[in-house]
Amino acid sequence: MVKELQLRVNLIEERKEDILKKKASRKLRIPITDITAVKVLRKSIDARKKETIFNYKVAVYINEPIPDTPDYIFEYKDVSNAKEVHIVGFGPAGMYAALRFIELGYKPIVLERGKNVQDRRRDLRAINQFHEVNEDSNYCFGEGGAGTYSDGKLYTRSLKRGDVRRIFENLVYHGATEEILIDAHPHIGTNKLPKIIQNIRENILKYGGEIHFETRVTDFIIKNNKLQAIQLQNGTEMAVNSVILATGHSARDIYELLHKKDILLKAKSFAMGVRVEHPQEIIDQIQYSCTGQRDELLPAAAYSLVHQVGSRGVYSFCMCPGGFIVPAATANGEVVVNGMSPSRRNNKFANSGIVVEINIDKDLPKYEKYGVLKGLQYQKDLEKLAFNAGGRSQVAPAQRLTDFVEGRLSSSLNETSYQPGINSSPMHSLLPKLIGGKLRKGFAAFGKKMHGYYTAEANIIGVESRTSSPVNIPRKENLEHPEIEGLFPCGEGGGYAGGIISAAMDGERCAEAAIARL
Repeated sequence: MVKELQLRVNLIEERKEDILKKKASRKLRIPITDITAVKVLRKSIDARKKETIFNYKVAVYINEPIPDTPDYIFEYKDVSNAKEVHIVGFGPAGMYAALRFIELGYKPIVLERGKNVQDRRRDLRAINQFHEVNEDSNYCFGEGGAGTYSDGKLYTRSLKRGDVRRIFENLVYHGATEEILIDAHPHIGTNKLPKIIQNIRENILKYGGEIHFETRVTDFIIKNNKLQAIQLQNGTEMAVNSVILATGHSARDIYELLHKKDILLKAKSFAMGVRVEHPQEIIDQIQYSCTGQRDELLPAAAYSLVHQVGSRGVYSFCMCPGGFIVPAATANGEVVVNGMSPSRRNNKFANSGIVVEINIDKDLPKYEKYGVLKGLQYQKDLEKLAFNAGGRSQVAPAQRLTDFVEGRLSSSLNETSYQPGINSSPMHSLLPKLIGGKLRKGFAAFGKKMHGYYTAEANIIGVESRTSSPVNIPRKENLEHPEIEGLFPCGEGGGYAGGIISAAMDGERCAEAAIARL
C-alpha cells in the first residue's frame, strides 16, 4: 500500500534521523516498522513566519518495496540513415527537438552559430576580462543557448504546454541530480549545466544525429511560399524538408532577415529594467527573519516581488540567490546584464532583474517607423546608452539603490560580482521615464514589502534588456508559420517560451508537428 501525505518539519526536526518516517508513522497511526520507505515527491520552504518550516509531499510505502524505475523510459533509435529534419539553434528548444526527433525515428541536423560548451568558455573569458564580444559565441549564443550560463533555473508556469515531469526526467537521464524532481523551485547551477548539455550532445551524435557548430544561417530560400533550402554563412545551401527555428530571443539578425524578406512578424510586448544586487546576507535576514548568517540547512534565500505602477507592472525577474551578474551582450557597442548562480548558490551576493512592462502598442510612439521591429530598436538604443554610460566597454553603469530612487549621483559604489566592473552613472536621469520613473516607485514599494531591501548597500546595474523577445514569429495551430510551409518558429526566439523548461517543451511539440507534415 502507498499513501501520500503532506508533512511539516521545523529546523530542529530537520536535523533528526528518519524524521519523515517518524512523522508518517504518527500521522498514519501505524508502527514505524510497517513503513518500508518514504519517497519525497516535493519539498518547499515556508519562511513567511518566524519559524521556518520545510513542507514535504511524500509517498509512504507500507509493507511493500519502493520502485526504483523512473516514470519515463527514453528509447532512442539509430537514425543514421533516417529522413532528415533541420534545427537552427541548439538551446533548450533545439536540444529537446533533436532528442524528440531521434525518439520518433528521424535524423536531426542541428545548425548552431556558436561553439560547443568547452570552446565557448574562452569567449566568455574574453568578454569578462578583455571586454571583447564575439558576436557568435557569448553568454547567449553557443551550445545550450543562454540557458547554459544563465543559472539553470527550472521553474515554469507553462504546465499546460506539455509534460513538465518528462522534461525533468530527461535532464536526470542526462546527468542532472534527482533533486530537481523534488524541489519546488528546482535549479541545476551554471557550473553543472555544461556537462549535462555535453551529455545531450553526445547522445544525439551517438544515435546518428548531426550537430554543426560555428555554422550560422544567413538566408532562407523560399519558392511558392515553401521553404526549400537554407543558406549558410560560407555560401553553402542545404536542401530542407522541415526546419525548427529555435534561435533564441537575441538572434536579431534572424528577425531582421525575416523582415527584409517580408515574412510575417509581429511586434510583441516585453519588459526591460536593471539588475539589483544585494549582499546575500541581507536577503537571508529579511526572508528567514534571522540575524547574522542563515542556518546551514537553509539555502540562500530568494524573493519574488511585483508592484503595479499606474497601468504597468514592475517585477523581479530571474532572481539569482548566491549568484553573479554577467555581461550578456551579443555585439560590441552594447551593454546587457543578466544573472546566474552556481549549484551551491554560495556566492556572497544576491541579484535579480527588476523590470518594467513595455506595452508595444502604447509605449513606443517614437519608434513606430521601425514597424514590427520597434521593440527591438528600443532595446538596442538602451543597450547603446548603457555602453556609453559605462565608459564604452563592458563596464556597466551603476548606482546605489537609494541614490537611484532619490535622484542623485552615487559618490561611490558597493562591491559587485560583475567582473567587467561598474561605473557610477546617473541612471535616474539616463533611463527613459517610462522605465526609470516606474522603477523608482517600484523599488520604494519593494522596500515597504521587504523591510531592509531598500538600502544603500545595494547597487542597481544596467541594463536588463533581454527578458524576452520583443518580436513574435507567428504560427498556425499546427505550429507552422502561417505563410511559409515547412518553417516552425520555436521557443523563446519565436515568442513561445520564457525559460529552459517551457522552451524544451515547445521544442518537443514543434518536433512532433514538423514530423506530422512530412
